[in-house]
Amino acid sequence: MNASVATGGPLAVLRRFAQTGAKEECCDLCSVRLAPEHRHLLEMASRIIHCSCDACAIRFQGVIGGRLKLIPRDARAVPGMDISDAQWEGLALPINMAFFFHSTPAGKIMALYPSPAGATESLLPLETWETLVAANPVLEGMEPDVEALLVNRVGESREYFIAPIDKCYELAGLIRTHWRGLHGGDVVWEKIDEFFARLTLQTAPARNNGAPVHA
Repeated sequence: MNASVATGGPLAVLRRFAQTGAKEECCDLCSVRLAPEHRHLLEMASRIIHCSCDACAIRFQGVIGGRLKLIPRDARAVPGMDISDAQWEGLALPINMAFFFHSTPAGKIMALYPSPAGATESLLPLETWETLVAANPVLEGMEPDVEALLVNRVGESREYFIAPIDKCYELAGLIRTHWRGLHGGDVVWEKIDEFFARLTLQTAPARNNGAPVHA
């Protein structure tokens, strides 16, 4: 499988997301000090994620075609996701965890999976994504660039979320920071379990064509 590591801007942010006890952060636009929970902006061309205060973030609410795009706050669970084991295996991902989003600059759906090297891109045939969307119309409502389908199928897990892109990179940063040895070590898997437990508590079910999705 042809894959390339997502380097540059996103990786710099992964480290910041994964660090605990980091120094106080400031808005990347106006330098005001930020609370631990704050908004993020995506720089479209580079996929760099910028920290933002609420005052700066609101300037990008609903902006179309700009250099920066406001990342949503909330994730939504998709408990009724229709994807078979055979369809998932057909994606040929090296780990049963990935996120999928439409990149406007690239003009395509991108599939990235967390790895010890960071967020790594895997080639995703367009017809594979179209098949998933046909079976799961809720995916049509994802906002390009800033929302992703986040999948966790590790072990017995079958968890699916429409998640803000910063949450996806947070997971990738967590894995990159804590992975040890060939299989990752106990600590990284504990961190992954904690991440998805927190995400589950923060989510509401996504809506499929206007109706709540039921498991």
